[in-house]
Amino acid sequence: MIALTASAPAAVPWHDIWNILVLRGGHNATIVMIGSGLLGLAAGLVGAFALLRKRSLSADALSHATLPGLAGAFLIAQWAGIAPNGAILLFGAALAGLIAMWCVELMTHHTRLTEDAAIGMSLSVFFGAGIVLLTVIQRHGGAQGGLKGFIYGQAASMMSDEAMLTGGIALGIILVSFLLHKELALVAFDEAFARVGGWRVFFIDAMLLLLVTLVTVAGLRIVGAILIVAMLIIPPAAARLWTDRVSFLLVLSGLIGGLSAYVGVAISATVPHAPTGAVIVLSAGAVFFVSLLAAPRRGLLAITLHHISLHLKVSQDHALRRLLLAEHETVSQYKCVWWLFSMLRLRRLVRVHKGTPTLTPSGAARATRVARNHKLWTQYLISRAEIAPSHVDWSVDQVEHVLSPELIAELEYELARAEAPTS
Repeated sequence: MIALTASAPAAVPWHDIWNILVLRGGHNATIVMIGSGLLGLAAGLVGAFALLRKRSLSADALSHATLPGLAGAFLIAQWAGIAPNGAILLFGAALAGLIAMWCVELMTHHTRLTEDAAIGMSLSVFFGAGIVLLTVIQRHGGAQGGLKGFIYGQAASMMSDEAMLTGGIALGIILVSFLLHKELALVAFDEAFARVGGWRVFFIDAMLLLLVTLVTVAGLRIVGAILIVAMLIIPPAAARLWTDRVSFLLVLSGLIGGLSAYVGVAISATVPHAPTGAVIVLSAGAVFFVSLLAAPRRGLLAITLHHISLHLKVSQDHALRRLLLAEHETVSQYKCVWWLFSMLRLRRLVRVHKGTPTLTPSGAARATRVARNHKLWTQYLISRAEIAPSHVDWSVDQVEHVLSPELIAELEYELARAEAPTS
């Protein structure tokens, strides 16, 4: 087992955490850390495919469905006089998970229930059955034996052989995911095209379900039955905020999952009374929170800055167009937006002489372009979209500032054709 050491009950053993992170915590600790990291990597990869296929909720149902499998296997082993070891419990968990997913498929294809309703029903019924079986175990056995480690995760008490088995399963999942990544991505993005192209969509979906099942079962000892779903959802959700490319999404999701499991197990192994599954999930959640804030395109900071920048651009364009169309206006007429004219002067788009603002050559060019875009989009909406002239002002004010050069050229061509005299 990984030794639990701490210099003081209230102190965080940073030295011990660092030793385990750099694989200097002993042979068993090193094996457990590597196995946990590989499992996190596998969970990130499979979770990315599940996210793209919109099957993340299936992973939630499967993870909760393993609870009656664990408890049932424990009771059967006791009834047969066999010591309920990890292999028996994992087999029961995998069997229950597959049965739950089979029930979901059965309800989805042979009833009028939608997939989310079928998943929710399967999740609640199987989890309820697991709670009942746990109560039976407590009443007749007095204790849950080794079940607690599978329900909540307890990587700190794993032995080397268990960690090696987990790492081996994770390597197999990673290999299969690599071999089938094109097929899984194709079905996730365009199922109809895959069917027309002759791909066996049912088989590919079955392989994805099998991979999710293997990740769930292999992660029971590390993360636990209740929280393993987080390792299939949080890493790809965090990675999705950073990229639009499938290849980068898979790599980044795997790295986030592996790093979260690696760091989480190290903290759990050295901090007293820190549950492994919860610490791993919190580590992944911290990465997601940072991604949510700092992602370059979809992060909250980037979105906020983009909205502010767009608002400033629209305000400046309106001011420039007003100066272009108006005459004999003074700065005092713009006193409520003095900061706007200060920005325009700093950018050398406007000059002020004796209280009268005038456009610089660059400001006049920009104002002319904005006015032209306004007229262009207005005419397009009236002639092509058949919108009444009295209803186009709001749409034009929103769009004229963000038209791309390519779209402007296309609109110019379309309107030229529309306005050309017919012979």
